[in-house]
Amino acid sequence: MTKKQKKMLIRILVAALLMVILAFLPLQGMIRFLFYLIPYLVIGYDILRKAWKGILNKQVFDENFLMSVATIGAMIIGLTQNGDYVEAIAVMLFYQIGEFFQSYAVGKSRKNISELMDIRPDYANIETEGKLEQVDPDEVEIGTMIYVNPGEKVPIDGIVIEGNSSLNTSALTGESLPRDVKTGDEIISGCINMTGVLKIQTTKEFGESTVSKILDLVENASSRKSKSEDFISRFAKIYTPVVCYSALVLAVLPPLVRIVFLNQPGNFSVFLYRALSFLVASCPCALVISIPLSFFAGIGGASKEGILVKGSNYLEALSKTDSVVFDKTGTLTQGVFEVSAIHHNKLEEEKLLEYAALAESASSHPISKSLLKAYGKEIDRNRVSEIQEISGNGLTARVDDVFVAVGNNKLMKKLHIDFIDCHKVGTIVHVALDGQYAGHIVISDLVKPTSKKAISALKAIGIKQTVMLTGDSHTVAQKVASELQVDQCYSELLPGDKVSKVEELLSQTNGRSHLAFVGDGINDAPVLGRADIGIAMGAMGSDAAIEAADIVLMDDDPMKIVKAIKISRKCLRIVYENIFFAIGIKVFALICVALGIANMWIAIFADVGVMILAVLNAIRTLFVKKL
Repeated sequence: MTKKQKKMLIRILVAALLMVILAFLPLQGMIRFLFYLIPYLVIGYDILRKAWKGILNKQVFDENFLMSVATIGAMIIGLTQNGDYVEAIAVMLFYQIGEFFQSYAVGKSRKNISELMDIRPDYANIETEGKLEQVDPDEVEIGTMIYVNPGEKVPIDGIVIEGNSSLNTSALTGESLPRDVKTGDEIISGCINMTGVLKIQTTKEFGESTVSKILDLVENASSRKSKSEDFISRFAKIYTPVVCYSALVLAVLPPLVRIVFLNQPGNFSVFLYRALSFLVASCPCALVISIPLSFFAGIGGASKEGILVKGSNYLEALSKTDSVVFDKTGTLTQGVFEVSAIHHNKLEEEKLLEYAALAESASSHPISKSLLKAYGKEIDRNRVSEIQEISGNGLTARVDDVFVAVGNNKLMKKLHIDFIDCHKVGTIVHVALDGQYAGHIVISDLVKPTSKKAISALKAIGIKQTVMLTGDSHTVAQKVASELQVDQCYSELLPGDKVSKVEELLSQTNGRSHLAFVGDGINDAPVLGRADIGIAMGAMGSDAAIEAADIVLMDDDPMKIVKAIKISRKCLRIVYENIFFAIGIKVFALICVALGIANMWIAIFADVGVMILAVLNAIRTLFVKKL
């Protein structure tokens, strides 16, 4: 518990103890009032102070004002009539108990997010005059050599220059399995180094590193409100003044009607008591507290599983999703391409691969990396010039004064080069030298082990349509789609074509449901931004993913998409449960209080009891492990 929570708990216990003691003391009149005033102020002084500040700031109608007016009125009734002050103190006491539960619940859900916040590094080690010196990560420039010892957090993104180690990425991905790194591997901030010492050359400033972007994303998540939260905020602004004026009418109008029209005693004290009970019962705490808390807890629970949601509005939108569109490479497949065959004309196999690898040496595309890996020799970039990338087609370059074209069928047609189709299934990379066809290289990409299970699980939870979009060839795309049992597949798409296809699919929903697009976040940023919900998959270290997506999955497992949807649906289900439960009980209690059927104790339950039950229900959104 925090210091504030401990202080509140002490106040609750002291006020409750004083009430028990005073119940056995034979006090009368003003002495009784003054003694009961002590526990009232012990438990309620902060509410009275907030209500007074609200009046001074012309923001009168809130729960503090309702509690203050109702309890002060009840104390005055006790002083002038029956000497019963227990109800007034009980209202304050139970209200503070409800606030204590709410504070505890927020703290518990915040703990999940704060555990993620532990990825923030405190320092970076740099070598100065042969000794390691700890400096602020903000002071480290790009290209600096930093050292990370076992047990320390990686402070800044970079490349491993020396050393081998295992990294604990659980704070980022929710997975406990360590990730091995060696010399030459890219490494991202936020991971914990477990075994060996690593020498890392930084590739980003701290403010642009993965850990900073993730922390910024999480810290700002609560600023993006859902429609349900906006509704509750608008509802409370209208509801609170309405019930205040209704209570005033209840206190004044019935007595006047009795006197003027019925020739009966006005019984002002009876109706004043009802009006005060009406105010206590009307307090909208259960709605105002539990709805944001449900979303906050849902976001916290998701973050612990490596699912970062940028705001409760996205969590709500995800719950209404019934179409999921996937990119193929790196999303449903591993994105680790390997050369599986080389078919050449007159040129030797090794020479064909050499020209292709040199031409592709400046590209970061997974296919380019697979060609470089298959070539396996050091690349002399001085041999390469005039590199021109043609989006969705391939590229051209000059290698040793030879004009090399490397790409797909579209590139060969564009350059008017006759090519030979390959009978093998895979990504076919055609190579032409000085306008003459030289052969092609077959590159294969493996499907992720959990992709088929994820597609099946999505259909099991009610997703009506699964679609795969890819720039790959029709043959390869159909093979993957058939293996995974995806409903629809569109192939040989340029980045702009993917956006057009998503817009076409969106038009089919007519706004009745939402469409989510899942991509790797590097080349899919335009589509991630266009879909109702953009989900970046396996986004560790991908700036484009964190910037463009609404939801960021920190590892490569497609099953996390299923879990994210389940979390969002559970969260929304709890939100609606609280809305209907709280409003239903409130309306029933207000009617009973207004008719004199219920007293202030019922009003206390309608306020504090409902709030506690709603808060306890909201806490359920934290528990997402078994979803």
